Amino acid sequence: MRVLMVSKALVTGVYQKKLEELAALPDVKLLAVVPPSWTENRVGAIPLNRMFTNGYELAVEEMRFNGQHHVHYYPGLGRQVRRFKPDLIHIDEEPYNLVCAQATMLARRAKARTIFFTWQNLDRRYPPPFSLFERYCYSRASVALAGNEDAKSILRRKGFQRPIEVIPQFGVDPDIFSPREQRRDGGRFTIGYYGRLVPEKGIDTLVEAVAQLPSSARAVIVGAGESLASLQELAQRLGISDRVEFRGPIPTETIPDLLAELDVVVVPSRTRPNWKEQFGRVIIEAMACEVPVIGSDSGEIQHVIGNPDLVFPEGDSLALAARIQSLIDDPRRTRQLGVAGRQRVLDHYTQAQVAAATYRVYQSVLGG
Repeated sequence: MRVLMVSKALVTGVYQKKLEELAALPDVKLLAVVPPSWTENRVGAIPLNRMFTNGYELAVEEMRFNGQHHVHYYPGLGRQVRRFKPDLIHIDEEPYNLVCAQATMLARRAKARTIFFTWQNLDRRYPPPFSLFERYCYSRASVALAGNEDAKSILRRKGFQRPIEVIPQFGVDPDIFSPREQRRDGGRFTIGYYGRLVPEKGIDTLVEAVAQLPSSARAVIVGAGESLASLQELAQRLGISDRVEFRGPIPTETIPDLLAELDVVVVPSRTRPNWKEQFGRVIIEAMACEVPVIGSDSGEIQHVIGNPDLVFPEGDSLALAARIQSLIDDPRRTRQLGVAGRQRVLDHYTQAQVAAATYRVYQSVLGG
């Protein structure tokens, strides 16, 4: 099978591991089309980082309207389609984006099948031309890939009738995210959060929960964002400034070192009218390192964690404190949860497992 994948996300080197895993599967000839960089609002330009490029072809094409999620496209994509002659084009984009319509049109001309990917877990209705792009991509796609259960439901609600598979866009590398000997801080129980410091991430719920825990419990909050000052003020007002450490952002490659310091990771996201948690990559990174994760019930979090005992109602600091306290009280159970979490990642969320699930979709589309 000849598969052409279009994905701006693949400028991030660690994500390319999925392509190596895909390319190693039987009968797969793979071409990935990526831009030289992608501009993200909060981050800036992210240049292409070639990390895992064995076994497949990585083609770089200039992108028009770089940084514009809905209207970017590749002027040279048609040339790549004609050269490669794919059986299937995997459009790693939302169906209401121009690039999805572009790739779908090119696939039709080349008599290739298409699949697309969506994270969209809110029922949003788009004006033309985006609604037209969406309907066109729906009409031509053989299968849709949804990153979460809510996204699958939204596709059905919007009228997509063909098969839908729930598969995360990317997994983790269990060799990079692996258990390490825990470095204890004088016997203190360390709770961690890392990510954006913005209101929808619900970090204030975590700070409030820490105030309800014994003084031996502390929190390490890693990241940057508009909520930093208000979170620092909240910790001071609750009298726990000495128990809440704000570190700022850290390089991605040092996250496993951070996780080795932690007894538990908390993902306290809070749903907003225009946002709810689509997956929570932090969850699978922590679980891969045998660090238990407690999360709110926002969006996909509970499905990724897979253990209702580790889920609390979003915004409920009392419930969160109770979940954390149960781990403090039972170190043996905490260790068992860590081991079970890593096994869950190995079963479902590694790059190899995501590639294998995607390959099965390719086979179903192409009649393998």
